[in-house]
Amino acid sequence: MNKGDLVARISADAKITRSQAGAALDSFIDNVTKTLKGGKKVTIVGFGTFGTSKRKARTGRNPQTGKPIKIAAKRVARFTAGKQLKNAVNR
Repeated sequence: MNKGDLVARISADAKITRSQAGAALDSFIDNVTKTLKGGKKVTIVGFGTFGTSKRKARTGRNPQTGKPIKIAAKRVARFTAGKQLKNAVNR
């Protein structure tokens, strides 16, 4: 499923226009992004938690030459599924 498919389903389920569903989805994505940038978590009970974690700097290898390269430390987005989502997927 891609974003367009998701917007279409939201539109049909909520009985709203596609443009309204698209705006709602864009708002959700923007607000989750802003919250994660601020270093906070977003928890949706039953669905899951969006958060960030730190990756340490490490040494990798260039796949073409095999030479070691340094990979910088960075923050990455994470998602942890909630209990209801886990149960629904495992049925």
